[in-house]
Amino acid sequence: MGETEKNNIGVLLLNLGGPDSLQAVRPFLYNLFSDRSIIKLGPSFLQKPIAWLISGLRSQNTKKIYSLIGGKSPILDITTAQAKALEEALNLSPITHHPSLFFKVYVGMRYWHPFVEEVIPEICNNGVKKLIALSLYPHYSRATTGSALSNFKEVVSRYPLEIFCISSWFDHPLYIDALIDVIKRGLESFYHSSLITHHSSLDIRVLFSAHSLPESFIAEGDPYVHQIQETIKEIIKKINIQWHLSYQSKSGPVKWLEPSTEEMLEKFAEKGYRNILIVPISFVSDHIETLYEIDILYKNMAQKKGMTLKRVESLNIHPRFILALKDIVMNAIKETKWA
Repeated sequence: MGETEKNNIGVLLLNLGGPDSLQAVRPFLYNLFSDRSIIKLGPSFLQKPIAWLISGLRSQNTKKIYSLIGGKSPILDITTAQAKALEEALNLSPITHHPSLFFKVYVGMRYWHPFVEEVIPEICNNGVKKLIALSLYPHYSRATTGSALSNFKEVVSRYPLEIFCISSWFDHPLYIDALIDVIKRGLESFYHSSLITHHSSLDIRVLFSAHSLPESFIAEGDPYVHQIQETIKEIIKKINIQWHLSYQSKSGPVKWLEPSTEEMLEKFAEKGYRNILIVPISFVSDHIETLYEIDILYKNMAQKKGMTLKRVESLNIHPRFILALKDIVMNAIKETKWA
């Protein structure tokens, strides 16, 4: 049976996006701050003018930050690699391979190219009739998955596509296994760099650092914090660690989730903790929050306070993470009865 005779199913990986050059920084920031799902800048008719003003004020400093991590965001390259690995897993695996199915995996970004608006026409031109939208944010928030799916549904409503949306997968067993694997390897890196041979002699604090949100989101029913806590609960069922939870990347004058990662590092220093392993729990790929905020900013902060700070490897194309995505997609196929 040729591909044209098969049931072509598309999978669209939805992600934030990031500037692909220093010149793209300001328009990327403008797109980000124009989204009222994230932040409301005055009345709706002033959102875009204020967003343009803020993007101008922030762009120079943000360009300096991106220049420290390669001059662009790596998120498109990583998400593209994830899409390629997932497509291969879906089409080549003897476990999930179905003779009447052929999968094509695409990437759609919210705030920079390739925008969902650009990708949906391509999907239709490729003969896809059924499309699974899979958010790459494990934990649902209206500011991330909510905004991405709202944008996706608005765009796709103009096309003859049957769709199925996956909004969170915070407790998927293979996702949890992938996190446990990188945590274990992160812990091992301390032991390998230490003269202490007995693991129990080395006090390592595992700090789960999630992207922050305004507290008002949670008060209004956003499940983000609960889902973060459930992910951690699943992890600690399988690995014995001393853990803490904090939030990073806040911006703006509103009250954000606490404690911040900076505040937590201050407390660690006061308590005499010396070995910190950060797990960026709400991120599945490297970008500015891991490569700059954790690897440069927090690491330098910890070093000045006499602490050693390491970060677990991001999941990126970790084999168990790709298997998790594959299983999530195949469960959706069963639920929709598309096969």
